[in-house]
Parts: sequence; structure tokens; C-alpha cells
Amino acid sequence: MALISSSSSSSSSSSPRWKYDVFLSFKGDDTRKKFTDHLYAGLTQKGISTFRDDEKLQRGTLIAPELTKAIEESRFAVVILSRDYASSRWCLIELAKIVECMEKKGLVVLPVFHYVDPSDVRNLRGTFAEAFAKHEEQHLKDNTGNLQKWKAALTKIADLAGWDLKDKHESIVIQKIIGRIFGTLNRELSSVSKDLVGIDSSVEEILDLYLGGLGGVRFVGICGMGGIGKTTLAQEIYIRIYGSFDASIFIANEGINVIRNRLRNKKVLIVLDDVDGEEQLEALAGNHDWFGPGSRIIVTSRDSHLLRRHGVNDIYTVKELNDDDALQLFSWKAFNSPHPKENYVDLSKDFVNYAKGLPLALKVLGSLLFDKRTNEWKSALDQLKAKPDRNILDILQISFDGLTDTQKELFLDIACFFKGEKQDCMKDILESFGYYPDYNIGVLMEKSLITIDQAGTLWMHDLLQEMGREIVRRESRKEPGRRSRLWLYEDVLHVLKNDTGTEVVEGIVLYPPDEKVEQLNAEAFSKLKKLRLLKVKNVQLPQGLNYLSNELCLMEWHGYPLKSMPIGFQPIKLVELILHCSQIKQLWKGIMSLDELKVIDLSDSQNLIEIPEFSGFPNLKKLILRGCTRLSKIHPSLGNLKRLTQLDLYGCKCLKSLPENLGNVESLEELYVGGTAITELPSSFVLLKNLRVLSLRGCEGLSSISSNKLLTFPLMPRRRSPDPMGMAITAHDCTSLETLPIRPEDDFCPDLWLLNCVKLIGNQGYNNILLNILRGSSKEFISGDLVIPGSEIPKWFSHQSVGASMNLQVPLDECNNNKWEGIVASVVFVVRQHNPFAQDIPICCRVKSNGNVFARSSIGFSEDIGKIEPYHLWMTYLSSSYLKSQFKRQKKILSQRDANGFNQIEIEITSLSPDLEVTKIGAHLVYKQDNEDLKQTMAGCSSCSITPYEDDFDDSAKDTKIKRSHDDYDADEAGPSGEGTSNDMDIPHPKRIRIPNVIERFIPRLGNWIGNLSTQEQGNSDCEEEESQSKW
Repeated sequence: MALISSSSSSSSSSSPRWKYDVFLSFKGDDTRKKFTDHLYAGLTQKGISTFRDDEKLQRGTLIAPELTKAIEESRFAVVILSRDYASSRWCLIELAKIVECMEKKGLVVLPVFHYVDPSDVRNLRGTFAEAFAKHEEQHLKDNTGNLQKWKAALTKIADLAGWDLKDKHESIVIQKIIGRIFGTLNRELSSVSKDLVGIDSSVEEILDLYLGGLGGVRFVGICGMGGIGKTTLAQEIYIRIYGSFDASIFIANEGINVIRNRLRNKKVLIVLDDVDGEEQLEALAGNHDWFGPGSRIIVTSRDSHLLRRHGVNDIYTVKELNDDDALQLFSWKAFNSPHPKENYVDLSKDFVNYAKGLPLALKVLGSLLFDKRTNEWKSALDQLKAKPDRNILDILQISFDGLTDTQKELFLDIACFFKGEKQDCMKDILESFGYYPDYNIGVLMEKSLITIDQAGTLWMHDLLQEMGREIVRRESRKEPGRRSRLWLYEDVLHVLKNDTGTEVVEGIVLYPPDEKVEQLNAEAFSKLKKLRLLKVKNVQLPQGLNYLSNELCLMEWHGYPLKSMPIGFQPIKLVELILHCSQIKQLWKGIMSLDELKVIDLSDSQNLIEIPEFSGFPNLKKLILRGCTRLSKIHPSLGNLKRLTQLDLYGCKCLKSLPENLGNVESLEELYVGGTAITELPSSFVLLKNLRVLSLRGCEGLSSISSNKLLTFPLMPRRRSPDPMGMAITAHDCTSLETLPIRPEDDFCPDLWLLNCVKLIGNQGYNNILLNILRGSSKEFISGDLVIPGSEIPKWFSHQSVGASMNLQVPLDECNNNKWEGIVASVVFVVRQHNPFAQDIPICCRVKSNGNVFARSSIGFSEDIGKIEPYHLWMTYLSSSYLKSQFKRQKKILSQRDANGFNQIEIEITSLSPDLEVTKIGAHLVYKQDNEDLKQTMAGCSSCSITPYEDDFDDSAKDTKIKRSHDDYDADEAGPSGEGTSNDMDIPHPKRIRIPNVIERFIPRLGNWIGNLSTQEQGNSDCEEEESQSKW
């Protein structure tokens, strides 16, 4: 057990640059034998070099040379401003010199207001005014220059942050002063260490979030994977703050009994490093009464759950170093310099990239490469890729060794197969493997072995992944066919072509490089009796396929080359069957009983002519047949799938109808029928009460033949249990679609995507659509996006600009006070050049404060059907709940406001596509009162006939008045003309209602559902959805 302790003293922390740490300036008669003497004793006891003038020094009209020199050679000056401080010419001369050094040499000045009002010092009132009056009376009028300098010095000192002794315990203030000085000096001393690269931000974050304040006893955890720098961070925090405590102790690698006797009832700082067992924390949990007020106990561990269950609720997770800091730390070890040598820059970056910000790896690798030639560096890098450094992996494996057998198997599967996959998409698979993922994934996270990002994606550090894969390699160094998991192309090909597989093999991933096509014989999988996972791409079977394991739970074969599954293949454990771009014509004949099957995905299997009866798949959740261009009918047993949530038939161009009993699938949430020959949805469609995504993209047959022959489109029933997620309607490229009857009684709030639906907008206008949506909405803060043809920002937007960015003043603090509900952003964009091969055209709205992004929203679309012809308008909403969550994460945002309480922010629209151009941008604040106004006015607004959204409206439509209710929402925000300040709300003739005016009335409610991205119509399944930012 290693101990670092301090109870009363420490070695001097003086920097060689300064002769003294502290210079004390004070009026002798007032404080020398009381406050100043106690402060001096405390400073010297801590080993802080302090200058205090000798009371025997002869005072005169000029300051003693030794005092001037002492001030110049000090790091801090503590100025004790007592009642009669200004009566001493000596003190005032000292003070002027201190201010001069503060401004020219960086002297840190700490004022103490010794039972005087700081405002009296600043404004020269009371005894300070009396003192200067006496100086003038005592024939000093000829030295007016000195008087003005002294007055200015007092004012500057009084404006500095310091300590006011009024109503305070002097001993507590003295400890604060000592702690402030001691912490700064130790920070400066420790910052010269070459190992402390990139640590300052983490130290400051922990000090600000967890270790500040005076009250109570606080336990703080520092958690993270092995080698991430937990101990280093704890040591640095300890060095910086231990001088502020009565006693302190750093306990490395266990040890607790010493604490009870040595540190009881004191204000203490304790660091328990590398805790991995129950004993130490059990001794501390529930025993806060051991320690005095203000005590801080810091615990480092790889296991966050261990910390939480013993009362350590404030936990900081250590992050990897960024690339710049990582390169600097590596260079210190490899070159004894903060930068790599000229010929080693690229190689150094290769090693830094390998380490992925892990300090342990950077130090180990840098030390190994010190003073080595470039050819040795290259050889070492190649060796690392083939066989990782054992010194690194052994430390990382400590956490793995503490897992149960099931948790180990789960970790190895993630390391070999599932890193980067969505957790929700893998849940059924992991459950089929017997891993109990709801519990055990949490355990792996708590032990810092994996992470899950905001999009729900499983991740782990590259070196942890390499550690897991190395554990698998150790199962059989020489023969891959005797390992449980195979993922390397060369290993898999060796096993399958040389027939060296065994029953040990449980999972295979074979993805040939560079789209290379491999050929296997019919018996390639015959020995793999226990194979439960198979992921294959671009593999041909010229002799057919005789066998596949019936133990398969996941079968994913891109380009499956056969017309059907092997005879005798009875995969009763199969959970997911994914055969993209396959040659399959018919999966199997007759009824196959597969009770565990959850997903069938045959996307782009263009030879598929029919699908089997569904009665054998009672638990099927997703049926994805997009791009199956020869598929012409769906078996009516589809209506028996009571758990089906997603039906994707996009691009099945020969499909003309859906089973009439589709409405029986009440669990259906997503329906994609775009690009089909469907002209009418079945009448039972209205029974789909849980439907939230409907995509009609490219359904050219959905049109009105005449006014008396409107194609049926029953959009939505009244909901018995409204879905808070709302519904997404996508009708991209439905160029013939003329009507979209959304009824006021429909209770839902959708995403509305109408790219290229020019005829719909021209015939119906989107006023009616929006109005009925708004009247039918009853929920707050529902996410969604609105994308429609349009070339102008609606005029109700109080802030507008040409181009892709704008600056504005926003009272962000009012968001925390619930005065306003969010920001609506509106963007006009156009796609200049058609690119049918582009996967996605993204567009992102970012909100910045002082150059830092603190809020964002994004959408994406593609041109795979046809060119996006007209200008389009995108409206998105940043809700107050989302903004509040960002303020909690970035606390400095709210503090960066001007004297009027406004924050300067920038809204910027960006796109990675060179084909997309943003022409205009608008922004508007939505206040809470706006929603109240809407509720009062909606009752008087009924359906109306509305003209299209064009720019050439006549002036008669300009008589709409918008009610302004917020105190600051005045004529300055009313738009270019300053109109709209009346409290009246006139309703023009229905035939004259302009779209901007309709939105002006009802967009406050629209703000509750315009927001987050919904791009489900673009992916093959939930697993392939574009990552979108989550604001709720």
C-alpha cells in the first residue's frame, strides 16, 4: 500500500522565477498582531514563502528599497485593507507599486476587506475619504500626481475579487486565502510534468462540478477503462487542492483502516485509488459522520456500479485524449520533446492513431520507440497490428477477468462482430444467444468495457476490441478452425477452403476486400455444426450448398447466389434472415415453422417472385422487401402477423395492391409503399392505430382523375391512445398527388415531407394541411420536420437573412425561466445539380455561442428517384426542453450575455453536398403566450380554401394582424415593415388567406411538433436509419 499524506506542512512550491510566493501589505497598527499574524503563520506552515515587512523598519516618505524589490519578486500580493490603511502614506506607496506590478509583471493581487465596506474603498468614503482629506491638508497639495495615483490604485484593488471579513470567521477566511494560493502554486509546479498533457480541462471540470462549495461531505468517483488516466487525474487534483484541508491522504491500491483513526472529524481530502472490491467502500459508505464539513473523498475505479451502490453518486468519466494532446504525450516519451522529429511525424501519427487517445498505450509505445530508427518504427507498427503489446493488453484485461462467463461471451461477441451496431437492433439476437442483454450490457458499461452513444450504438475502445480479439486468438494460435469466432478474411478463407472447421466455431464474418468475389464448394460449412452467426458477402457457390447449421440465429448473406435455401435447412433458432441482393426466387416451399424469427430482409432480391405463407412466423416484427422488382403480390396471411411493426415494400414496382386484411396488423408502425404500382390503400388501413410512418415516395399513381374520382387515401383514424412520437408522412416525388386530406379530428402530429409535390401544394396549398394538423394536435413538444416546396421565408419570422448564416440576440436565460418555448428555424434551399448516385444529401442547422455549437438539427434526402426540381423550405424547431439539456452540459453558455441579458448566437446552415445551396434563412422565438393565443383562436377557424404558396400575392392579403403578447416582442420584431403590433386578430376572407399569414397565426403550436429528423423512408430497417440528433 502506497500512501501520500499531508497533515500540516508541505515542501515549498515556489517557482524559481519568484523569490517570494506572497507579499503581505497591511497597516501595522490595525492588523499586525491579529489577522495578519495568523495569516502569515498559516502561509509559512504550508511552506509558502511569505514576505512581511519588519515593524522595526524606519518609515519615511519614501518606501524602503527592500520593499519595492520584494513586491517585484513576489507571485502574489495579499492587500489587507483595514480601517486606517489609507492613512498611511507608506501603505499607499506600497499599493501603487503593487498595482504597477500587477499590470506589468502579472502579480496576482488578493484583497482582504478587513471590516470595511468594499464600496467605501472603491468610492473613497468614510475613513478612506477622511484619510485623503488629511493628506491634502498636510501640505501635500503639490503632490497631486501621487494623490491621484493612490486613489486610482485603491479603486482598482477594490474592484478585484477578494474576501470580506464582515460577519465571517477569520480562521475560515484565512484557510480560503491559503487554499487559493497553495492550489495555484501547486498547479504551476505540477504543470511542468511531461505526463500531464491534456489534463487541465478534466481537472477544472471536476473541481467545478463536484469539488466546489463548502457544505457537507461529498464522495466523488472517477471512472474509466484501464489505462485511461484515472490515477494521474486523481493525483493532479490531490496536488492542487490538498492545501485547503486540515489533513489529506492519497491511498493507492487499497487500504482504508488508517483513515478512521488519523482523519476523524477533520476537514479532509482522501483519494482512494484503483478500487475494485467491496471492502474499502463498505467501510466508507454510510460513515459520512467520520469527517468534518467540507471534506472530499475521491475514489477511482473501473466499475461505476461499484461506486454507485456504495453512495458515490457524483461520478466523472475520464475521456480519451484528443489527437493533439495524444501526439504531445507520445512525443514526450518517444523524443523527450513535445513534438516529433521531422522524419518521424507521419509514423508518430500512425502510432497515435493506433492508441486512440489512451494515455497508457501512448506512454508504453513512446517509451519502446525512444531512440529507434525509422525502419524499426515501421516494423514495430506492423507487429502491433498482428500482435498487440502485452504490457497494454494485460492492464486492459483486468476488467474482463472480473466478468462472469456469460458476460465474457457477450463482450467477445461485441468485440468480434457487433461493435458499431445499434443496441436495439441487436437485442433479439443477443437474447437468442442467452446473453440477457438488458442486464449484462449495463454491466459491461459500468465496468468501462463498452459505451453506448446517443444514437444507441454499441462502441468500445479500439484497444479493448483488440484485447477481446486477442483472447479469441489465444484459443488456438496456429489453427483458426479451432477458435470460437472468425472475423479476419484470411482466417475465414483458410477454414472454409481447406475444410479445417470444427464444432468449436460459433461465428463467422467473411467480407472479401475490395468487392472481391470468392468461390466456395458445397461442403464448405458442413463441419460447422455449432455455427450460430454467419455474415457473408460476395461469395459464390458454383456447386450449390449442401449444409448450413440449424443452430443459426443470425444469417446475413449479401448476394446469396442460390435460388432457394439448402434442402434440410431447418433453422428453428433463426432470429434474423437478411439476404440483400440475393438470387433467391423462393425461400422455401410450404410452411416453415420458425417461431423465433423476427426479421426477414430480402432487399433488392430482384428475382423474388413470391414470399411464403406467414403463419409459420408468428413473432415476425420486420418484413423488408424493398427493391424486389418482380414481386407482384403479398400472401394474405400477412394479416395474421400480430407483432409486425415494419412493412417495407418500397420500389416493388410490380406490386399493385396490399392484402385487404392489412388493418388486422394493429401493431404496424411503419409502412413504406413508395415506388410501387399501388393506387389505393385497403379500406382496413384505417384500423392501423399505431402507424407513425407512412411513406408514399414516388407513388405516381396516387392522383385525382377528376373532381368526382378522388383516389382513396384514408390517412389516419382518431387515436384512442395517442402516440407521443407522432407520425411521419413522406410523399417525395408524388408528382401527381393532388390532395392529402388531413382531418381536424385526427389526433396526431407528423413529420411532413413533401419534396417535389408541386401539384399537391398548388392544388390544395399546405395551409389547409397545417391548419388541420394544428387543430388536431393536443400535445406539447412533439418532434418533427416540415419540408415542402417554397422559395421564401414566411414573413412572421422576426429574424431573416440572405445566405446560410445569421447572427441574433436571444435571451437564453428566459428559456430556463419557462418564458419561451424554443426557436423555430426556416431554411430555403435548392439542389443545383442532379446526382442520382449520391447516397444522401444532408443539411444541418447549427446554433453557436462564441463559436461553439450547443444545439443542432439535421435532415437528409436523396435523388435516387429523380431531380429535386423547385426551391424547398425546411422548418425545424429547437424546443426549450432540448435547449435546457444543452445548458446543463455547457454551463458557460448562459453566462455569456450582455448587459441587457441577451446572448449573441449564430445560426448556421451547412451541407456536405456541393450540390445543395442555401439561399435564405430565418429564425423566430416561440413564447408560451403564443400557445395560449392559439388555443383561443383555433375554435373560430374552420377549414378554408387556400391559394398556393407563391410570391405574387396582391396587397389585399396583407390585412392580417398578429397578436404580440410578450413584453419584449415589440415592433422591432414585427418584420421588415414593423407591422403586426396590434392585439387584434382579424380573420381575412378565406379566399385571400396567405400561407405566411396562416403560419403566423398557428406556428406557435406548430413549434411543438416541428423539430427532430425522421428519415425512416431512406433506410432498409431501423438498423440503417441515418443518425439524427435527439433533442427530447
